[in-house]
Amino acid sequence: MKINIASLCIAIGLLLSGCSAERNTVTSKAFHNLASHYNGYFYAEEEMTKVELGYAKSMTDDYNRILRLYPKLDSTQSASYDKELKEVVKMASLAIQYHKNSKWVDDSYILVGKARLYALDWGNAIQTFKFVNTNSKDKDARHQAIINLIRTFTEHGEYNNAKAAADFLQKEELNTENKKQLFLERAYLAQTQNDLDKMVFNLTQAAPLLQKKSDRPGRIYFIIGQVYQKLGFEAQAYNYYRKCLGTHPEYEVDFYARLYSAQVTEISRSRDISTARKSFKRLLKDSKNRDFKDKIYYEMGLFERKRGNIEQGVEYLNQAIRIGNNKRVDGEAYLRLGEMNYDKKKYELSQAYYDSAVKTLPVDYEGIASIKKRQEILNEFVQHLTTIRWQDSLLVLSQMDTAALRLQVEAAVKASMKPELEGKKKKKSNRINIEQAPTSIFATDPNDAGNENSTWYFANATAVALGQTEFARVWGNIALEDNWRISQRATARPQASINDVEAPQSNNNANESTNSQASNIETALVKIKEQLLDTDEKKEASLKMIEEAYYMLGDIYSLKLEEPANAIETYNTLLKRFPETDYRAEVLYRLYILNKESNPDGANAFANILKSDFPESSWTKILLNPDYLTEAGKVAVRQKALYAVAYNYYTGDVYDSANVILQNAKMLGLSTFTPNLELLEALVSAKTEGVETYKQKLQTFTEIYPEHQLYAYAKKLLEAAEKKLISESTTTAIKYETELLGQHVFVIAFNKQEGLSDALQNALQAFNKQHYTQQNFSMSNTKLTEDKFIFMISGISDRLAAKAYINLFNEKLAAMNALKNYNFNNFVISEENLDTLKRTQALNEYLIFYKQNYQTENQ
Repeated sequence: MKINIASLCIAIGLLLSGCSAERNTVTSKAFHNLASHYNGYFYAEEEMTKVELGYAKSMTDDYNRILRLYPKLDSTQSASYDKELKEVVKMASLAIQYHKNSKWVDDSYILVGKARLYALDWGNAIQTFKFVNTNSKDKDARHQAIINLIRTFTEHGEYNNAKAAADFLQKEELNTENKKQLFLERAYLAQTQNDLDKMVFNLTQAAPLLQKKSDRPGRIYFIIGQVYQKLGFEAQAYNYYRKCLGTHPEYEVDFYARLYSAQVTEISRSRDISTARKSFKRLLKDSKNRDFKDKIYYEMGLFERKRGNIEQGVEYLNQAIRIGNNKRVDGEAYLRLGEMNYDKKKYELSQAYYDSAVKTLPVDYEGIASIKKRQEILNEFVQHLTTIRWQDSLLVLSQMDTAALRLQVEAAVKASMKPELEGKKKKKSNRINIEQAPTSIFATDPNDAGNENSTWYFANATAVALGQTEFARVWGNIALEDNWRISQRATARPQASINDVEAPQSNNNANESTNSQASNIETALVKIKEQLLDTDEKKEASLKMIEEAYYMLGDIYSLKLEEPANAIETYNTLLKRFPETDYRAEVLYRLYILNKESNPDGANAFANILKSDFPESSWTKILLNPDYLTEAGKVAVRQKALYAVAYNYYTGDVYDSANVILQNAKMLGLSTFTPNLELLEALVSAKTEGVETYKQKLQTFTEIYPEHQLYAYAKKLLEAAEKKLISESTTTAIKYETELLGQHVFVIAFNKQEGLSDALQNALQAFNKQHYTQQNFSMSNTKLTEDKFIFMISGISDRLAAKAYINLFNEKLAAMNALKNYNFNNFVISEENLDTLKRTQALNEYLIFYKQNYQTENQ
């Protein structure tokens, strides 16, 4: 018995000594392999699996983009797994510390490195993987460490290091698992850099190596299909979507694989198209896809757009917006509708849809910056387009008599009220079909006032009716509010009942409708009359706005939208309508550049006109010498040197020499420094030619160089010169002529802050129309001083008629409600004395003169 116990103790001692971490015997290795694997390493791997599964479940897949291969690491989620990651390090360290001769030591180090990677401890993660690569004797472990190193570099944004590590491994002989992981890591690296070609290449290399259970091959196949579809290889995309479906993936991946496979079906026969459409309809009917209907309609819209069925595509995209709650889908639908309407030259609709897209799409949407840029360009574009149409409409309306104008307004109002009445009689259609009157800005001709094909809104009753009818039919009678397109789809539209269709309207409703229509017509008529171009000054201002808008549209087409054909058409229209435009030289040069490659003969024609009509223009000089601007820069350098000499003469009161130097500098040619020379020349003229010439030169400078950095300084000098002239004129006796013969002017003088111009114009128009219907008076408004404006009625025959006019005006003034809250002076004045008043700006002196020479007992 004692011998057996002693033998057992000796055996246990020998076994324990053989299992020492320092020994390399078979027994020792077997013990430590077993202990490290099923103790420290096992528990560390269990915790790491929890972390990786947690990251995978928390990943929100955006199926409108190519899915991510791996979840994005972030500090918030890392902090939530702090306990598990510390446990991984702790248990793996036990295996490393107590079982040094175990084959699981390298694997434990790799787990420690991965724990530090998920904890965003980049430095220690990199050092850990490098340690394994340097010290491990197992080449598979070394390769695995480098694969994880690639992932760490990629997550940390060290793409060059990641690429270098991947290139190194590509030359090594890897086992199947490591080869698969290398391809996946290379694909992930390419994805983070948006290199889809390399991404799909590596994924297709990894695909045959994927394990059915552990690698979720269906998801990888789906991603490959997405990349191929993005790159335009639809046949390959279709094949991988079908492979994805063959793996029976989770439901969401399955749904999108079916949806996208229908989108990329190779269409060669009408039967194929019919099959694809049936596939979409099956997806719509499947009750499991209830939450994905907006996406299905969106894809149906894209499918029909690709087939050239634009109207059907528009309908499906609007349906997607209406029924869904996914803002990303809504935003993309708005974007596609904006693109489609732009292609159809429906610019206002395009701008509206781009505006909604920018408001709806997430800030991290791919290409959002370029979408915002296009939106801003369209906003500016539509603004100028609207200016042209509206001002052209006003020009047409202003030529009509009262009866014709009323007919146009009645037609517009009745058309706008028609949808409201029809809405009470029949059920509204859910179908969305956005139409619009022709939008070409190039068919504009003010002489086509009554033409049904006219594009001016109020000149074409058909266009007005169509536009307002379509708006009401598409969007309904909605409230005026922000984001009305978005808010409208949030609530279902009320549907009329069958009884509503058959029931006749009551007399009360008819009377209400008639009264409402009459009221709307009168309101619209008043608003239109307020804006009519009833003076030559207003017509001239309107034409100037149209001219400016055409020029800006041409620039947008040419420089921002890069659409040369439309730019050429717009510039030609500008020259046709405004042959004497101030932009003529620049537009001729731009037409030369735009036609240079596509139409050399046309380009030469524009060049010849430019050289003939504007031989001294900067645009002609650029045309003749493309290096003109560079040479002008050299001229500017020489001019600066001469300017310094001239300025020294000026400050030394040697004005004649200063002027000679300035003339020599200007003779060198035009340059960016020419404005400086001209301003100094004006300062010299103040000393040599007097204040009046000085003022005129400053006036010219501010008109020619409104955007120059010296503009503000020149403006201050001009104001000082004007005050000096006023001071000089008031120091001498102001004489108003007492021989009050000839035509007179009725004048109202008011302060600038009163803002009285519009009210005066409306009130005096009504006054003249009521009391002086046979007289041909003209109205104008001008600035007398910085703070005073004068409004004038010209064409009064003589002094007696003027006195009668002002007496009647003062008598009716109390009834003019529009003027009762304003302060002003009113008087009459001969045309000769009016010139003196404008020159001297001596209003108080004239008011004294007026009381002495015009005042009567009734005034």
